[in-house]
Amino acid sequence: MSTDESVRSKDFIRSIVERDVQRGKHGGRVVTRFPPEPNGCLHIGHAKAICLNFGIASEFPGGLCNLRFDDTNPSTETTEHVEAIIDDVRWLGFDWGDRLYFTSDYFEQLHVFASRLIQKGKAFVDDQSADEIRANNGSLTEPGRDSPYRDRSVDENLDLFARMKAGEFEEGSRVLRAKIDMASPILTLRDPIMYRIQRVHHHRTETDWYIYPMYDFAHGQSDAIEGITHSICTLEFQGHRPLYDWFIEQLELEPRPQQIEFARLNLSHTVMSKRLLRQLVDEGHVRGWDDPRLPTLRGLRRRGYTAASIRSFCAGVGVAKRDNTIELARLEHSIRQDLNLHAPRVMAVLRPLKLVIENFPEGVVDELEAVNNPEDESMGTRSVPFSRELYIERDDFMEDPPKKFFRLAPGREVRLRYAYFVTCIGVVRDAAGEVAELRCTYDPETRGGDAPDGRKVKGTLHWVSAPHALSAEVRLYEHLFTPEDPANVAEGESFLDGLNRDSLQILGDAKVEPSLADAVVGSSHQFERLGYFCVDPDSTGDRLAFNRTVTLRDTWAKIAKQAMTRAGAGGKEKR
Repeated sequence: MSTDESVRSKDFIRSIVERDVQRGKHGGRVVTRFPPEPNGCLHIGHAKAICLNFGIASEFPGGLCNLRFDDTNPSTETTEHVEAIIDDVRWLGFDWGDRLYFTSDYFEQLHVFASRLIQKGKAFVDDQSADEIRANNGSLTEPGRDSPYRDRSVDENLDLFARMKAGEFEEGSRVLRAKIDMASPILTLRDPIMYRIQRVHHHRTETDWYIYPMYDFAHGQSDAIEGITHSICTLEFQGHRPLYDWFIEQLELEPRPQQIEFARLNLSHTVMSKRLLRQLVDEGHVRGWDDPRLPTLRGLRRRGYTAASIRSFCAGVGVAKRDNTIELARLEHSIRQDLNLHAPRVMAVLRPLKLVIENFPEGVVDELEAVNNPEDESMGTRSVPFSRELYIERDDFMEDPPKKFFRLAPGREVRLRYAYFVTCIGVVRDAAGEVAELRCTYDPETRGGDAPDGRKVKGTLHWVSAPHALSAEVRLYEHLFTPEDPANVAEGESFLDGLNRDSLQILGDAKVEPSLADAVVGSSHQFERLGYFCVDPDSTGDRLAFNRTVTLRDTWAKIAKQAMTRAGAGGKEKR
């Protein structure tokens, strides 16, 4: 493959970076950065950006990726969020070495840059209120109006800016604006705000500063200070690129970083806006930033998603130039693929119904052998106790079953997984008339699950031994929102109207096999026939708690298979 063919086979960002390296741009260096704002927890969209920035840096000799916190808005930022973000990026599998930075590291230098623009007549202090600035900014069809303070002298602007820094003025009374062009067709070039006054405590600089740079001013200059070569960001910053370049050019900073935009990750049946996620948390619609229904990395981790599955998902969705929405089923497919290979199998009964085997000896325990994972023989086997009294799923029994119900019913024989054939011979009811217990017989010749006479049964049920079962709480999760795009609401409506009121179901009387007695928090297991489950931090020594990560049914695999079939038949699949 030629060099040009190699470049074309990559996504468009990697192609740009590779061409730059081949041409010696930036001295052949590749330095990227991931710049989160510590005002909340990272979500799956951030994971895509993390994988992209760290991934590109790792693909080129000497490539580096910095972790830099954009901590320029102290009213919303905390040390706790800084620590959570660091933990999440490390959990995903990435390392920034000694290159952990904060925009607050550059406050002095950024102040010098701002003063330099004032001296060049390219910035001024504006006394207009936020509402006045907004009203005078114009629109896409109308030019903006110059501020009445735009022509202040350099000396007056330097004096006012120094007094802003010294804390002489109240919040909202003054801002520092770049002096560009209020008639520009590019709205971000209409004298954008560079600094505003905030009299609040900063998580690192405490009360040293009363003025803080806006993102549009701080970001490009921070990139330049760190020697970033490729500043990769999402499409909403495309319109800000002219301003990014304007500041760099006016300050004559070298080397100049290059901003490149890509489509952000949108996931169906959830919201990806940090503002909306914060609202869900603050108003108590979820249990916190680590609620397993949220798309936050902390929520996904608690639900049982692995770092490998998220990296695989991010690689699979690729890098595009146009926004699109990815089906949640595709993310679920990634975790199924990973857990299918690595999660041990166990048996658990979520809605228990007691089954008594009348011809099995009382007090006898039969230790049966069960496979831990058929996909990995090295995981070996485990011993599962079998006794006279068992629990099965209540849904696995019907007194008057329909034609294609192949599970247990009066007079019907089924197989118990790893164990014996059993036949239902009676039903015991409670005072309310509900089925409380099943009476069965077993065939001792079918130990291991097969009949020596060759007879077959159509149903195989999972079970646990009643005397040995551990009690557990199991949490079943569904989509947090019913609409596919919950943030897309009509005027006067709220995205909260789309909340799925059945997104969490708690089963408090589940039974699990005793092999889970030593299960550690965060460990994943396949509950046979039910899905993949993760041990929750709420577990105690007396009672385990499990979160359902995902069911066994793989919707995305079915969709992908159908697409391949249509493509193979000559049809061209629409993307």
